[in-house]
Amino acid sequence: MLGPWLELPGVPELVAAASEAADTDLAAHGTTSDADTIRDTAVAQPLIVASSLLALRVILDGRDTAGVVDVTAGHSVGEVAAAAVAGVVSDDGAAGLVAARARAMAKAAAARPSGMSAVVGGQPEEVLAAIEAAGLWPANVNSAAQVVAAGALENLAKLADNPPPGARVIPLQVAGAFHTPFMDAAREEFTPVATGFAGKDPVLPFLADLDGAAYTGGAHGHGTASDVLANLAGQVTAPVRWDLVSDSLAARGVTALLELAPGGVLTGLAKRALKGVETVAVKSPGDIDAARDLISRHSAAGGAAGTESAGTTPGAPQ
Repeated sequence: MLGPWLELPGVPELVAAASEAADTDLAAHGTTSDADTIRDTAVAQPLIVASSLLALRVILDGRDTAGVVDVTAGHSVGEVAAAAVAGVVSDDGAAGLVAARARAMAKAAAARPSGMSAVVGGQPEEVLAAIEAAGLWPANVNSAAQVVAAGALENLAKLADNPPPGARVIPLQVAGAFHTPFMDAAREEFTPVATGFAGKDPVLPFLADLDGAAYTGGAHGHGTASDVLANLAGQVTAPVRWDLVSDSLAARGVTALLELAPGGVLTGLAKRALKGVETVAVKSPGDIDAARDLISRHSAAGGAAGTESAGTTPGAPQ
């Protein structure tokens, strides 16, 4: 995952700083750790956020995000990376913040067996009704055709045995029922860390997973640091409404989306929800030139170029 990036000038130093802030060896986890190790949410979350931000810094090559990016959003743990893109926290601050989030969520996940399953297809109303009937929560509403249900393992089995008409239920390899009341203890532990963090007001709009809205007010007109940090705390148990984030991006007239590493899933959703919007998913250093070309043609031309900070994929919600 990180091997090709670590060959680029300056990246080892970025990873080392993030590792120190997160108190975990991200270089080792991003190159030699096995799948079971990386699946641990305490490892996965800092690794995802660090990958997103180091990719952005390499792509921008010293340019300030406020002069290039018009709006930012992140899926699930990607909101922490988006907070750094918006200037609320530094990249190292994001690494430290997400490490605290990850540890709290890993502890909560270990306390009670739980999980998540993707529900693909079906009618939205019937899908949500079936999730509720099974005693589960819609943890991620990614689009009208893709919802992630979460909760107790026995209830996930019940949903799999009685799927909504026309839908498939796909178990996900995750540590617990993220973005549900199963994470109440994690939210309580993480809230004082997030709300006590010394952040700065965002310098560009930050779209919240909670409802797709951008914060208003603050020195730059995009909300305050305390708003964004409180959102990050509440997001631990709140559902990810990526469908509403997509609606907000469309309403803003966004013409291009750059999905940061480890990219691929959010651009796939955008191709269905935001037809006509040009996308680039950053998966490796081989995508740097395409990302820079996208920026030069949309941001420099005055179009609305949005940067989606990479969150987790539907296969690994965090």
